[in-house]
Amino acid sequence: MNIRTRLTLLFVLLVASIVLLFTVSVYYLYDQFREQEFQQRLEEKAFTTVRLREDVGEVPRADLPVMTEEQVTIYTSLGVVLYNQDSQRPRLPVTPEFLSKVKLHQHQYTRIGDIEAIGVLHLNTRKEPLIIVASGKDRYGLSKLDRLREILFSGWLLSLVIVGIAGYLFATDALRPVAELITQVNAISANNIHERLRVGRQRDELADLARTFNDLLIRLEEAFVLQKSFVSHASHELRTPLTVMMGQIEVTRLQARSTEEYEIAFDALLDEVKSMIRLVNGLLELARASTDAVMLNYQPVRIDELLWQSQSLLVSKKPSYQIDIDFDNIPVQEEELVILGEESLLQTAFQNLMENGCKYSSNERVSVRILFERGQLKLTFSDQGYGIPETDLPHIFEPFYRSESTMTISGHGIGLALTQRIIELHQGHIQVESVVGKGTIFRITLPTTYNSSSDGTNKIGESVSAV
Repeated sequence: MNIRTRLTLLFVLLVASIVLLFTVSVYYLYDQFREQEFQQRLEEKAFTTVRLREDVGEVPRADLPVMTEEQVTIYTSLGVVLYNQDSQRPRLPVTPEFLSKVKLHQHQYTRIGDIEAIGVLHLNTRKEPLIIVASGKDRYGLSKLDRLREILFSGWLLSLVIVGIAGYLFATDALRPVAELITQVNAISANNIHERLRVGRQRDELADLARTFNDLLIRLEEAFVLQKSFVSHASHELRTPLTVMMGQIEVTRLQARSTEEYEIAFDALLDEVKSMIRLVNGLLELARASTDAVMLNYQPVRIDELLWQSQSLLVSKKPSYQIDIDFDNIPVQEEELVILGEESLLQTAFQNLMENGCKYSSNERVSVRILFERGQLKLTFSDQGYGIPETDLPHIFEPFYRSESTMTISGHGIGLALTQRIIELHQGHIQVESVVGKGTIFRITLPTTYNSSSDGTNKIGESVSAV
């Protein structure tokens, strides 16, 4: 069942229930009014009859208003019949219990079929209690009640038809913007992902839905463009070493060469293979860092130990690199240096920053400073290298982006993009400051698992369990 049909049915059921309740109330209230009015007429009939009998000695029928199947009977307090208006017509069966309940100013009412009766108490001139039972049939009132029932029922059925048509038109009008949104969404594909949804009403929930979907399209478009750019750059970066390797192999095979020449060719091929391995490893790390954070295995790790490990690995590969690590302030507790993170990813990020600082500096030197503040760690990676031009600063964290001034230095442009993603996965921030010819400073802020309490204890366990 679609929404339009469901809304129509719900609308019809709601309005039909309200109208039915209204009609039943009208019918019930009119029935109560008719009954009360007929009771008053019976009461007047009873008192008029007994007073005429007392004053005149008889009850002239012509002087009294006549109602259908009327009957007036006068009883003594013991239930003896003193007067019966029409001896030819059987009296309404009256039980002693009914008579005993009739008291002064407290009338009793009963109904048998269409015949209604009322019992009243009257004190005669000798102060003797007499019970008068007047009965009759309210033919006109009941006929009006039947007619009212027919009118209300017919009106209720007609209202169902009208409400059904109105509900369908209402649901169609209400869902027209949804149908328009569906048509627009179906028209958007990879070829026109730049298109956005348009809504006529700007201040309702559907407009909010359209804006939310447009925001989603913006994110998807950015991801789509980045993916296309990533694939294009990755293909280019992989094709270049493969082309170089193929060319070297073809040139080497043109003629027989000496052992030394073959070794030189193999060394060149080996360098290209290593370059490809570094590129593929970088792509794998970037893909891993681009996964959802819940897929990573976060554990408490010490930042200083990771920095020393990264320094050791780089120096072992490049002995000429000089990496200085120092503290700007000494933490009171060792737990102040602990964060929740993926150790291998953080080590990769630190290695990238250290290696860039050394690689793009003439003195191959980088300085790492550790500063502890309440609830966070601040790391500074600074060098005195070539610096980054101001026009290149907004793009340095884009995958495969390389400044023209560094094209002569080996690299693929993956390291900083990977580093930024890793820092963001750990709820951190990275900033860069650079002056051409003076050097570059990367500032990283990471939240720690240590929170000092009033009693001096730490709450590292609470942060671990929260993750």
